[in-house]
Amino acid sequence: MKMVAAVIKHFKLDDLRKALTEIDVQGMTAIEVKGFGRQKGHMEVYRGVEYEVQFLPKIKIEVAVSEEKLDDVLKVIMESAKTGEIGDGKIFVYSLQEVIRIRTGERGEGAL
Repeated sequence: MKMVAAVIKHFKLDDLRKALTEIDVQGMTAIEVKGFGRQKGHMEVYRGVEYEVQFLPKIKIEVAVSEEKLDDVLKVIMESAKTGEIGDGKIFVYSLQEVIRIRTGERGEGAL
């Protein structure tokens, strides 16, 4: 089992959710985050004063998947979140030791 975490642009979240649903991914967590990468922020003007925004708003999604679905999920995330512009985001893949469904106590892939 794997945990896939992706940091993407806000406006790509709904496209990604729809695409994951189409490949039968049944759960996803979305978290509003701030950070920077190569973009290193940008300048904005507010009430006539220019200031630097160092941490840019993004969305971090997390999806727990079986090994068999991993490649499909990665492909869907890359296709759905890509704009071709700097700041499209990153994908991280972690190994999951255990998953437990709280309601039933079910463990492993059945709990996904």
